[in-house]
Amino acid sequence: MDSHPQWSEAEVAGGHVVVLVRRGRFRRRARDGVLEAEPGTGYLNVPGEPSEFAHPAGGDVCTAVWLRPGLWRSVVGEERPVRSAFYVDAAVELAHRRVVAGGDVAFGVAEGLVRLVGAVVGRVVNRPLPGAADRRVVAAARAAVLEEAPESAGLVPLAESLGVSPYRLSRAFSREVGVPLTRFRNGVRVGRAVERLEAGEEDLAGMAADLGFADQAHMTRTVRDHLGQTPTALRRLLTRPG
Repeated sequence: MDSHPQWSEAEVAGGHVVVLVRRGRFRRRARDGVLEAEPGTGYLNVPGEPSEFAHPAGGDVCTAVWLRPGLWRSVVGEERPVRSAFYVDAAVELAHRRVVAGGDVAFGVAEGLVRLVGAVVGRVVNRPLPGAADRRVVAAARAAVLEEAPESAGLVPLAESLGVSPYRLSRAFSREVGVPLTRFRNGVRVGRAVERLEAGEEDLAGMAADLGFADQAHMTRTVRDHLGQTPTALRRLLTRPG
């Protein structure tokens, strides 16, 4: 897809849909503001509600999960939640990858994905929206982490680069995203580790260094904390035939 930086015509959702971003970046404008959509984010579509999109960086790939009204209420909790956007943690990303890869879509894997999405959505969608200034700061912090900017290596240098106090950044980030900044940063690294393991990565020590972990043991602890499994076990799971 070519770049289209201007906003599209409004698109009205025809059902209850959970959208998970797989690749690419784009912008979505809805009733609760503008989402800088990228891998690690998701959003909710509610019947009859319009959204506009812009693609300044080209194309994207997303997974859309259509839910019946009863299942929607059990997952989201409200017909029209306060927020439509949410952060996708490493556990949801792993379940998402397994569904896309053609796992047990009808039962176990899909059920796990819906359950995990429900837990993530429940943490944030009905919280009050923060002020516009805090949302801009959080968006900039997320972008710095995702782009591996040097200042994203720590809370203090990241806050300094954004012109806010570490306390304000930490508080605003947790309120907006639903998890602390440190856990978000680690989750991004875990997600990248999962992507490489799915591709058959065998050099775990080298991967740990590439992704910014202190060493392989640090990576193993972090991956287990987020996903409940070691990198070696995940590689077997993700590369298993069928």
